[in-house]
Amino acid sequence: MITFILSIALLIVAYFTYGKFVERFFGASSKIATPVKRLADGVDYHELKPWRIFVIQFLNIAGLGPIFGAIMGAAYGPMAYLWIVIGCIFMGATHDYFSGMLSVRNDGMSLPDIVGKYLGNGVRKFMTLFTGFLLLAVGVSFVNGPAELLANLTHMSMTPWLYIIFLYYILATLLPIDKIIGKIYPFMGAALLFMAVAVGGYLLYGGFAGTLSLPELRFDNMRNLHDNPTENILFPMLFVVISCGAISGFHATQSPLMARCMTDEKYGRPIFYGAMICEGIVAMIWATAAMTYFGGPEGLNEAATAGNTPAIIVDKICNTWLGRFGAIIAIIGVVVCPITSGDTAFRSLRLVIADALHYNQKPIRNRLIIAVPIFALAYFCNSMDFSTIWKYVGIGNQTLAVVTLWAASAYLVGKGKPHWMMSLPATFLSVVCATYYLIAPNKDGGFSIAPEISYPVGLLVGFGLLALFLWKSRKIKTTL
Repeated sequence: MITFILSIALLIVAYFTYGKFVERFFGASSKIATPVKRLADGVDYHELKPWRIFVIQFLNIAGLGPIFGAIMGAAYGPMAYLWIVIGCIFMGATHDYFSGMLSVRNDGMSLPDIVGKYLGNGVRKFMTLFTGFLLLAVGVSFVNGPAELLANLTHMSMTPWLYIIFLYYILATLLPIDKIIGKIYPFMGAALLFMAVAVGGYLLYGGFAGTLSLPELRFDNMRNLHDNPTENILFPMLFVVISCGAISGFHATQSPLMARCMTDEKYGRPIFYGAMICEGIVAMIWATAAMTYFGGPEGLNEAATAGNTPAIIVDKICNTWLGRFGAIIAIIGVVVCPITSGDTAFRSLRLVIADALHYNQKPIRNRLIIAVPIFALAYFCNSMDFSTIWKYVGIGNQTLAVVTLWAASAYLVGKGKPHWMMSLPATFLSVVCATYYLIAPNKDGGFSIAPEISYPVGLLVGFGLLALFLWKSRKIKTTL
C-alpha cells in the first residue's frame, strides 16, 4: 500500500519539479512560432486546443503497453515499481519531451528525419526502415488486442471486430486529424480516465479497508520472482517487457503528430512530459492490480501458466472489483488504449513514408497511394500470433528509444549545453538492448548466448557508444 501511494506521488511531483527543469533546460519559448503557425494545411498541420492535444497524445502513447506490458512485467515482482517510477521520470518523460519539442523546432519533422539531422543521413535511412517496421507491427498488434477484448466483452467472434477496427483505422489514417481523431478522442479519454480512476480507487479503498493486500517493495523481494527466471531474466527482460509506462521509442513516432498541431511551445511540458507521467500512473495501477488480485507475483505467474492472458486478467479484475456495469465501462477504457495507438501508428507510418519520399499529403489521392499498400500489408500480417508480434514490438520500442536519446544528446551538444540528461539514459538503455539481443531466447528475438558473455559485451556496447559519442561530440559542436 505504501509503495503504491509513494510511487504515484513521486510521479505526480516529478511533473512539477523535474518536468519544469527539463522544460527550462530545453529552452521552450512562446516567442518562437510553431509549425502550424507557418505550415497549416488543414490535414496534418491543423491547430487544436491544448487540452485536446494532451488527450490525443496520451491516448496515442497509452496503447496496450501500460496495461498488458505492466501486467506481464508484474510477473517479475515489485521490482517493476522501481523501473516504472525511475524510468518514467528520468527517461521516458524526458525522451518524450525532447522528441516532441525537436519536432516542433524542425517544422514538425517525423522521427527518422529528426534523427538524421542530428546523427547523420545513414542513421536516417536505417531509422526510416526500422520505424516503418515498428509502426506496422504496433498497428497490427493493436488490431488483434482490442478485438480479443471486445470478443470477450460481447461473447462474439473476433472476426467482425477485426474488420470494424480495420475500417476505423483506415478512416483515421486518411481523414484530416480534426475530423475523427480530434473529435472522438475526448470521449475515449473519458472512458480511459474512468478505467484508471475506478481500478486505482478500488485498490486504495481495499488497501485502507484491509480487504486487499497490496504488494510492497522490500529488500527481500528486490529480485526476480518470475516462475521461469532462466528464460525471463530480470535484467534486461523486465526493462523491455515494461516499455510503455517507463520509456518507449514508439512515443517518439507519435509526438510529431501533435507537434504539427501545437500553437505554443509552452504547451510542450503538459502535452509531452505530462502525458508520459500519466501513462506511468496507468502502468503502476495495472502492475499493482495484477499482483494484488492474484495474491502476489507468484499467484500471477500461476494464473499466466494456466492460460490467463493479459486480456483475460483485465476482464477478471474489472468484473470482480467493479461489477458488471463498471466492468463494461472499464474494459471499454482498456479497449480504447490500443485502438487510439493503432490508428495513429498507421497515420504516423503514412507520414514517415511521405516525408521520406517528399510526397505532399494534402490531396486525398496522395494519401491513398501510400495508405492502400500499408493496409494490404497489415491485413496480411494480421494472421500472425499477437504474442509473437508483441515480443518484437517490445525490443523494437527500446531500440528506437536508444537512437532517439542519442539524437537528443547530439542536439544538446550542438547547442553548447551539457548532454548528460539524455546521454546517461541513452547509455543505460544501450546496455539493456545490447544485452537483450545477446541473452534473450531465440523465440524472443535474441541469440541465447550465455550470461558470462552477454553481460560483459552488453556493457561494452553501451559504454562504447558513450565513448564514441564523446569523441564525435567535438565535431558536432562545429557542425550544428
